[in-house]
Amino acid sequence: MVISNELKPGNFFAYDGNIYVVLETLHNKTAMAKMVIKLKTRNLRTGAITNISLSGGEKVEDVRIDKEQMSFLYDDGDGIVFMNQETYEQISISKEKLTRELKFLVPDLQVEIISYEGEVLDINLPAKVALEITHTEPGVSGDTQTRALKDAVCETGLLIKVPLFIEQNEKVWVKTEDGSYDSRAN
Repeated sequence: MVISNELKPGNFFAYDGNIYVVLETLHNKTAMAKMVIKLKTRNLRTGAITNISLSGGEKVEDVRIDKEQMSFLYDDGDGIVFMNQETYEQISISKEKLTRELKFLVPDLQVEIISYEGEVLDINLPAKVALEITHTEPGVSGDTQTRALKDAVCETGLLIKVPLFIEQNEKVWVKTEDGSYDSRAN
């Protein structure tokens, strides 16, 4: 058990049958009222961001989360297969659980698998991923005083905005946080 006052961003805990990670904390104490701990959390099973209010000193269940580095192998139709590079253990995660992450998965991409008692809860992608541009219109020179952008489709099907000088079959770095263009990849 962990006391609510001690929860900090990045801590994991169980509450009302769900597992949460703390994103932000706010301790609210007034002279006349008992301390209230307001937590902005993400439910690791559903991905939903929720606000939870706990009273000061209230206990919640501390959970031990396992983190394991694995690489993306292939899509088996129903799920996505990852492999631990040291033990060669493979796991398959349902595509329904990885709807956002599918747009960034390329072969051999290293990800962090987060699990609790054998149940896969989440995967952490690297900050940036190198993706190949499979389709984009040729850049048109002209009025480019401002940063002109055009649409481009990546090898995973992700649609992004890229500068006019980026051509088809080039690799670019894409931020996994918001799916935006970062720079050219070598």
